[in-house]
Amino acid sequence: MATRSTSQVRRPALAILDDYLDTSAPHFADIPPSQLEITMFKDTIVPSDAAETARLVERLRPFDMISTIRERTAFPGSLLRQLPNLKLLLATGTQFEMFDLKAAQELGITVVAAPGLGRTDQSGANRPNIKKGSMHPTTQHTWALILALARNIAADDAVLKNSTGWQSRLAIGLPGSTLGVVGLGRLGAAVARVAHLAWGMEVVCWSENLTQKKADETAVSVGLSPDSGIGGGKTFQVVQKQQLFRTAHVVSLHYVLSDRSRGIVGSEELAQMKRSSILVNSSRGPLIDQDALIKTLENGRIRGAALDVFDVEPLPAGSPWRRSNYWGVDGRSVVLTTPHMGYVDDGLMNAWYAETAENVERWLRGQEVLHRLA
Repeated sequence: MATRSTSQVRRPALAILDDYLDTSAPHFADIPPSQLEITMFKDTIVPSDAAETARLVERLRPFDMISTIRERTAFPGSLLRQLPNLKLLLATGTQFEMFDLKAAQELGITVVAAPGLGRTDQSGANRPNIKKGSMHPTTQHTWALILALARNIAADDAVLKNSTGWQSRLAIGLPGSTLGVVGLGRLGAAVARVAHLAWGMEVVCWSENLTQKKADETAVSVGLSPDSGIGGGKTFQVVQKQQLFRTAHVVSLHYVLSDRSRGIVGSEELAQMKRSSILVNSSRGPLIDQDALIKTLENGRIRGAALDVFDVEPLPAGSPWRRSNYWGVDGRSVVLTTPHMGYVDDGLMNAWYAETAENVERWLRGQEVLHRLA
C-alpha cells in the first residue's frame, strides 16, 4: 500500500466540492477554524481536456480531505494518483461507479459514503432509506416531469406570464395508457408502481437481462400482485426493447450507466416511438444518444422529452438544451429541462452533509470513520 504524505505544521484542509446551493456550511460550523481549514467550491470543473484536467488537479492537490456530491466530480485512478495529500474522500449516495475504489485502496486513501440516514450521534426522526425506491426523491421528480409534460405545465405557465394568451395545447391523460420502463431496478419499480396504482396504466418493461420471473418478483417486492395488470395480464410485463418503444405512451429511463449501456437509446429506438409519446430521463444523460434525440425533437417526431440529466453537467452555456423560444414551436417537440434535481431535496442533501460532517469530526479526533467503502 502506498503511503500518503503527511504534514506536521499545518491544519488539515477540507475541500467541499460542487455545493451549488451553499447547503453544507451549517453542518461544518461547529468545527473550530483552528482545527480545520475549509474551502468551498460552488462551481464544477469538468475535465473535458488536458487543460481542464490540469486545472482540476491544481484545485484539489492541496487538500487532505475532499467532500463530494454524487457524480458531480468523478475520481478515477488517474486523478487520485495526482493528489498526494489526499487521505479522506467523502462520497455521498448509494452508487459509486465514478470512484476508483481499488486505486484509492492502493494509494492509502480512505473512502467513505453518506447513505442519507442522518448523523448517528444525534437523536431525531429517522430519515427514510433511499435504497427503497419509493422513498427516493428521484421517484417524485420523475413523476413531476411526466405530469408536467403531459399536462403542459411549463408551457401554460409561460403563456400566462409572457403574453396575453391562455391555453397552449390539449393535455394528454394517463389513465389506461402504457408506461414503458427501461430498467426495472428500485427506482424503475417505484415509478412503475405509481403508474399502476395511481393511473391504472399498463406497465411494460425491459432491460438487457430482465426476465418475467424477475419482474414478477419485483412487483411483489413493491406490494403488488404480479398478475394485476390491465385485463388480468402481468402487472409488470417484460417485452422486447423494440416493442417497448413502439407501444409505450410514456418511456422512462432508470438504467445504470456503464460502457455497455451508454447510448442504449439511439435513433432506432426513438424512431419506434409514437408521435404522441413522451420520453423522460431522470437517470443518466449519456444513456441517450444526444444527437439522435435532438434530431428527433427538432423534427417533431414525438410529443416531447423531459430531461433532468445531460451528457455534460452543469450544462454549458451553448448547449442546445438551453435554447429559449425554440423547443415546442415551429413543429419542434416540447422539451422540459431541470438541472439534475432528481435527488436534490432539502432532507436528503442536509442528511448527506450531516453525515459527511460527522465523519470529518471523527477523522479529526482520530476515531474510526463510518460507512467506509475503501
